Amino acid sequence: MKRSILFLSLCLIGFFGFAQNAAINNFLIKENLLKNNKLAIIAADTLNNPNENISGSYTFSVSGFTQILKFNDGIAVLPLPIDKSTFVYIKHQNDNGTHSKLVYVYKKDNDLSPYAINSLWMFIIPIALIIVAIAFRKLIIFVVIAFLIFIYFNHSNGLNISTFFESIFDGLKNLI
Repeated sequence: MKRSILFLSLCLIGFFGFAQNAAINNFLIKENLLKNNKLAIIAADTLNNPNENISGSYTFSVSGFTQILKFNDGIAVLPLPIDKSTFVYIKHQNDNGTHSKLVYVYKKDNDLSPYAINSLWMFIIPIALIIVAIAFRKLIIFVVIAFLIFIYFNHSNGLNISTFFESIFDGLKNLI
């Protein structure tokens, strides 16, 4: 009789217990508190308030490289340090969809300043340059030079063409 009650109680405990539903649907990118030239990813809610309930390992794509990040109290640190100012494209995919951020990390001395870039700007700037070139044919040389500067700045700071288009398409998908 004791065995059947113990077995039944263990089954009921397993039935009433549930796993934590901890999906990362938004995240923030900040400089690591240790000032060791690394970035920290902070899990957040839709209002950009940190979510401290996230713990465990999650898979992220960081500028095209797959990284498994270990979150403790909603914070994970990217393993690779940043040597110079660069673009970083961070993407996480879960059951709710793909969540991505394009960040320009400005490095000055030992301080990192991440600036989130709306990926629609990466779409609007070239389109605006093309419209100006079509509308004002006399400005076509200026537009070509501005476009080449735009491409050179993106490429020299680590934003290759595939990441550029991927960020634009993710931004357009999230817009719809």
